[in-house]
Amino acid sequence: MRRLLLTLCAAAVGLLLGLSPATAATPPTEFGTQWHDPVTAGPPIATPHTPSCRVTVADTEFRDYTPYRGTYAPPQGCGDRWNKVVLRIEGAVAGRQFDRLGYLHIGGVEVLRTSTPEPSPKGITWNVEKDVTRYAATLRTEQPVEMLIGNTVDSTYTGVIKVKATLTFYAAEGPVKPAPAPDKVLTLDGARSVGSTYEGQLTTPRNSERIVAEVYATGSGGGCEEFWYLTVPDSAPYSCKAKDGPYREVQISVDGRIAGIAAPFPTVWTGGWSNPFLWYTIPGPRAFDVRPIEYDLTPFAGLLDDGRPHRIAVSVTGLPEGQSGWSTPTNILVWQDAKSPVVTGGLLTHRAGEPRNVTTYEPGTERRLRADGGHSLTVAGYVDTSHGRVTTTVTRHVANTSTHRWNDGETTDALQARWNDDESVTVAGRGPSGTTATHRTYTMDGATTVSTGDRLRTVMTMGDRSDSVTLRDGRRWGWSSLDDTYTGDAAYNQNVPRDQRHATGVSRERYRLYGPGSCYDRTLGTAQGELTEDSRRC
Repeated sequence: MRRLLLTLCAAAVGLLLGLSPATAATPPTEFGTQWHDPVTAGPPIATPHTPSCRVTVADTEFRDYTPYRGTYAPPQGCGDRWNKVVLRIEGAVAGRQFDRLGYLHIGGVEVLRTSTPEPSPKGITWNVEKDVTRYAATLRTEQPVEMLIGNTVDSTYTGVIKVKATLTFYAAEGPVKPAPAPDKVLTLDGARSVGSTYEGQLTTPRNSERIVAEVYATGSGGGCEEFWYLTVPDSAPYSCKAKDGPYREVQISVDGRIAGIAAPFPTVWTGGWSNPFLWYTIPGPRAFDVRPIEYDLTPFAGLLDDGRPHRIAVSVTGLPEGQSGWSTPTNILVWQDAKSPVVTGGLLTHRAGEPRNVTTYEPGTERRLRADGGHSLTVAGYVDTSHGRVTTTVTRHVANTSTHRWNDGETTDALQARWNDDESVTVAGRGPSGTTATHRTYTMDGATTVSTGDRLRTVMTMGDRSDSVTLRDGRRWGWSSLDDTYTGDAAYNQNVPRDQRHATGVSRERYRLYGPGSCYDRTLGTAQGELTEDSRRC
């Protein structure tokens, strides 16, 4: 799109959004003081037609940085083995407020990491739904609750964030069976941040036969690490610097030995890229529901099952030593051997390739930083279980390429970037054996420009894609394909009262998810804060 027009007829809006004139509504010519509540194109959570029970976990307001603390009690009337457990967050805020980051802990387990939309003066509401069935082991007993969405309320930033969090439990009855879930969900004992590393002690049950770590990794708000993908080496003239440039890799280690690597998702919060008008109605992918990075630590199960505490550490490669700016809370999911009190085993293979991180700075009227980074890791280990020896091999390759362009004064600031995260997990032994291969790709193509008259414009395309296939005996056993693409173009006059901003903006999200016998394809379109399309193709 070359230019945003201040006056748009319905047909023009349809063209900007990729819609036909027949499906495009007539939007206002610019943003007013109220707009559509935030919406996302992702699918609803599928639930069974069985009795359900609902429990309120928190119902509170956030005005400062004081956490809400309460007590969770399991539901009555739905048993203690469920087919599905759904977390629902209902939020409301009015006035003026920044985007804020938040979390919800139940029994110390992080069940949600989230952020908030920025409100209109008259107020907005939004909601988030998440499948939290994997935390069922924690939810079977009474647990302490802690929730925080850090906020500041004063004469300027007036928005009080109101939140209600509930859990709905769907009973397993008749043909509807309990969902497979870990036997235990653990957290790290004595967890603390040491410089740029989050670490703690882990003692697993001695009969653990599968172990998965999940890390809710986010660059924090308010500093350069919120925009880590834009940082440049110290030698380049740009406002956000990092010694080794923009390459980031989230690593997990066991007793000082690297056990997993991953590419972080480049989350953009709802005030990101200096332009909240871009995200008011459709937030960027994952902004409201930060998905954790998963690491299969099963190759280390034989070492972890010795009954002793082991040091688990999560660090972010590329973050300058001793600098804060990332949050990496960690849960450990454990599956146990029900027929053996002790499982033994060992590590067979550990190959950590040499990390690659090359940056090239090109000076000139338009400055450029080209970055190319990557890393590979292969680990394999075995466990001797009641059903025989099982060997697990995990191979992961991560890579990132980017081109960052900016000028003197940074009135032009643009990035084109791609992250790949390829993972293969092979399980061999008695019982089901096979390989699951997952290819993840994250993309960002955005530019912010400030023209004469101090008008700021941001154009953005983001992609969140993942393809996974499971093979057993050489045959495809299961597969899935996800493609979540966001595009937007918004502009406003800076440093003037709200009624003089003359803000305009269009945005679009298409979310596609396919699997065996399933199809979901939904597109949302907006203009000036109004919803102009909500269409489905499946």
